[in-house]
Amino acid sequence: MGLPVSDIRARSPHRGLMLEAATPVWPGLGGLQMAVFNDGISETSLPQGDLVETDVLIVGSGPSGASAALALSTYGIPNIMITKYRWTANTPRAHITNQRAMEFFRDMGIEEQVKRDSTPHALIGDTVFCTSIAGEELGRILTWGTSPAREADYVAASPTLNCDIPQTYLEPILVANATKRGTQTRFSSEYVSHVQDEDGVTTTVLDRATGLRYRIRSRYLIGADGARSKVAADLGLPSEGAMDIAGSMNITFKADLEELVGHRPSVLYWVVQPGANVGGIGAGLVRMVRPWNEWLIVWGYDITQPPPVVDHDAAVQIVRNLLGMPELEPEITGTSLWGNNEWYATRLQRGRVFCVGDAIHRHPPSNGLGSNTSVQDSYNLAWKLAAVLRGQAGSALLDTYTAERAPVAKQIVTRANKSAREFGDFFEALGITRVATMEEMLAEIEERKADTPAGLAKREALHRAMETKHYEFNAHGVELGQFYTSSAVVSDGSVKPAPSRDPELYYEPSTVPGSPLPHAWLGIGTRKHSTLDLAPSTQFTVFTGISGQAWADAAAKVGARLGLPIGAVVIGPGQGVTDLYHDWAKLRGIDEDGVLLVRPDKIIAWRSKSLVADPERTLEDVLSTLLSRVPAVA
Repeated sequence: MGLPVSDIRARSPHRGLMLEAATPVWPGLGGLQMAVFNDGISETSLPQGDLVETDVLIVGSGPSGASAALALSTYGIPNIMITKYRWTANTPRAHITNQRAMEFFRDMGIEEQVKRDSTPHALIGDTVFCTSIAGEELGRILTWGTSPAREADYVAASPTLNCDIPQTYLEPILVANATKRGTQTRFSSEYVSHVQDEDGVTTTVLDRATGLRYRIRSRYLIGADGARSKVAADLGLPSEGAMDIAGSMNITFKADLEELVGHRPSVLYWVVQPGANVGGIGAGLVRMVRPWNEWLIVWGYDITQPPPVVDHDAAVQIVRNLLGMPELEPEITGTSLWGNNEWYATRLQRGRVFCVGDAIHRHPPSNGLGSNTSVQDSYNLAWKLAAVLRGQAGSALLDTYTAERAPVAKQIVTRANKSAREFGDFFEALGITRVATMEEMLAEIEERKADTPAGLAKREALHRAMETKHYEFNAHGVELGQFYTSSAVVSDGSVKPAPSRDPELYYEPSTVPGSPLPHAWLGIGTRKHSTLDLAPSTQFTVFTGISGQAWADAAAKVGARLGLPIGAVVIGPGQGVTDLYHDWAKLRGIDEDGVLLVRPDKIIAWRSKSLVADPERTLEDVLSTLLSRVPAVA
């Protein structure tokens, strides 16, 4: 018999969502029962031995797993998402949300929901270095593109800006929308093992509420189960790097600090001071979770020693020290220990099983790259799975997931760890790496004020060290500049242009195949729309001009023959879509009669700089090649 859930009640500790009883919604599956959250999220129960079938099983409901589920359900692909936890994230964890992730949310139609629960771009940038929140400032950096010198780069690059949304707020948005669109979401359901064969994957799942096991049969499996991924471990993915190279602790607390920080709004306040109950001499981070009364402190500890005990009194003392408020009575809401990692997988898949997110790249939170990269992993993979499952592409298309995303995993792990180490330049500039006592440390920090050659040298060194931190806090090129090389990109014989500015700090748009589609505002009627809005992830899209109408005609015919939705955007006066600001003509990289072919994930798949003799045959050959449809359909 099925397992009744009429007596189940659970409440999210951070969003107040209630679990309510409901009737079965999967008939014919051995008495399956379901419980439904009041915003549409569902949880199911199965009797032991039953076999559920779906196209894609996703293990994990974090940013990568929930993004994969959301995309697949948006594409109409049946999927089940399981998580061993009874609800979504209960600690803030990831928070900085960059423009690439926001573009995915925009594409999925949830951008405004994310914005409503976020701290906006204008309030996240005044990163402060100080001796305590109430103490002396050592300097500030305008970060995340909020500086007047950088904001234009960010505004020009995308139709949407970055923001700060803690994982506790983002995950429910992703999970709710995925479930409403068709994902069967099951909490308290733990991945045990999987076996794959030529036709699919059979996964054993443990219902943690009942202790019963059941199986899910899927065509494909996605392991999105985080930094201790069992799916990745079971696959034996090859990797480079090391885990737990340094120790950190989180302390979450509530305290109204608006008087101290409201005039210098930011998400990050770095504190350099002598000593603390835990961590010794070093620096700590006070991170805004909600302005300006919910906070998270990150403090280090020696991971080679036994882990520290952070009880309530110890947590309060650390908070008081870093805030510089010895009489404060903060409300401690949680503590945890975690390890910093420098690890990435060099292969992201085996057979019908793929891994995404922290399962394949693990690194410090520097640069804010973690959840953003995880979302992009799923964006890359989901459209490819959908194309193969619909019979629009050959299975070899799926091999391009590793080819395209493994280099990104390496890049972001390398950059995040380099950014973490670059704090050493800051400490070296202050002179505190060579001290033995707290008194010496205070003296070294104070010396930067002296009208002496040593004081001048320290001030100049501190300035250089602060400038280096732009590689962590304003690394626009790292955030947006991914470039793919794989069989899902067909070269036009061109190469990626050499950067005119530092490629880590600055993003330079391009239409060389493998590049993201550049953003430009185009006019439709009296309203403007981004080029990205005109290339939805539910289809391929061609962009051309008035004299390239033959490409649009070819796209309709080729799409019909291949059973593949292909949209066409013809830009010019009288065409319905106009180049409002004449920006597109500067960005497109092709003649007016040329064409850009854009993949569902908004990557330029191919281009022709001008019209060719047989655009229909050319476009069909290109699509057949990049979709691994060989030989091409006649």
